[in-house]
Amino acid sequence: MKSIAAFLVLVIVSQGAFAVGEKWEKLFNGKDLKGWERLNGTAEYAVVNGEVVGTSRVNTPNTFLATTRTFGNFILEYEMKMDEGLNSGVQIRSESKPEINNGRVHGYQVECDDSPRGWTAGIYDEARRGWLYPVEYNQAAKSSYKRAKWNKFRVEAIGNSIRTWLNDVPCANLVDDMTPQGFIALQVHGIGKEEANAGKTICWKNIRIMTENLEANRKKMDKSVVEVSYLNNTLTDYEKANGWKLLWDGKTTEGWRGAAIATFPQKGWTIEDGMLIPNKGENKGGGDIVTVKKYKNFILEADFKITEGANSGIKYFIQSEPGKGNTVGFEYQVLDDKKHPDAKLGIDGNRTSASLYDLVKANSQVFDKSQPVKRENGVGQWNRARIEVNGNKVTHYLNGVKVLEIIKGSDAFKAAIATSKFNKAKGFGEFEDGYILLQDHGNEVAFRNIKLKSL
Repeated sequence: MKSIAAFLVLVIVSQGAFAVGEKWEKLFNGKDLKGWERLNGTAEYAVVNGEVVGTSRVNTPNTFLATTRTFGNFILEYEMKMDEGLNSGVQIRSESKPEINNGRVHGYQVECDDSPRGWTAGIYDEARRGWLYPVEYNQAAKSSYKRAKWNKFRVEAIGNSIRTWLNDVPCANLVDDMTPQGFIALQVHGIGKEEANAGKTICWKNIRIMTENLEANRKKMDKSVVEVSYLNNTLTDYEKANGWKLLWDGKTTEGWRGAAIATFPQKGWTIEDGMLIPNKGENKGGGDIVTVKKYKNFILEADFKITEGANSGIKYFIQSEPGKGNTVGFEYQVLDDKKHPDAKLGIDGNRTSASLYDLVKANSQVFDKSQPVKRENGVGQWNRARIEVNGNKVTHYLNGVKVLEIIKGSDAFKAAIATSKFNKAKGFGEFEDGYILLQDHGNEVAFRNIKLKSL
């Protein structure tokens, strides 16, 4: 009998049905809203049949039902059901301080998304930075949400790691250290004047949290789920193991030089708080800078923040050598589309932000009709550029969403060159490698988190 019992325990452990030192605490007692408080809007929350039920209401901002306690490291599980046509989520490590935007709730949100884009269990930064982990990063998880039915969520927030599962499918794998602790809150999203959505409900049940023995109870994250990091100028262990290198260390000029000189410009570029900035204040006229090494097939990521009316760019396939200054190449456009006149020049918007400058317009709807044309965070906010070069295939992403893809040498791309300002540039579009360039276009723009993975 003892051997049989031992065998059963072994089977249970091996199948993951038993976790070491599990100690769950109910956040919702199933009877009333003790330990919770309503913030910001006027949508109503009630307890019905052992569930928290939030009801949408017109002409009210987002309404949150927040825990009166704060939590730092935890594993959170809950079930959630939402009527079709709504948008919602659960805040974690969030805050509401009177001195910050009149107490508007802000912080990480685990999304609940009823739209065709399928971003449920992605991570959004409410009232702060926008999307951090859209589920575009994990295509396999986009179909995991069950519309108008109960869905099971699991959130692991441990240190700077935030991971999510939806119906046991791994979804988000985020690394970020902006907010180490805060409250948990249920959201009824504002619907404006959309009376068709008034009176619809979002329901939650089985809300529980674990704050002890977290490492022993973490779920294994599938290796196919991409980790996305927002640690400033720092590589995670995952990134190092997967071949990523920092192109800029966040502190010095190492690895960079002026486009036409052998050294870094003595003026015009400022290093400040982990940012690389051209034309800050009176420090102007430094000119473009390039990497000291050439790159062929690669994935490049860089965060950028523009000032009003600014124009800049991230160029690649650049052949500029000291004394020559040839800065013609492919350019990931960085631009204030609303205020800079270049956005209206070129052909069909091919000079707008994230476009392949003067050649191909950035438009995410080409690849997914459920997406906006382009998802930008705007002036004064950080945006993430991603450029992939793999042989003749070149792809641009903006904030995790694909916005264009071209094949060098194709008839379509040759036609784009023929109608561009590069139609007489010798060898344009034919180079297989080159330097990477940050552009000084006379405007103040900030760059950070510049990293590259060779393919």
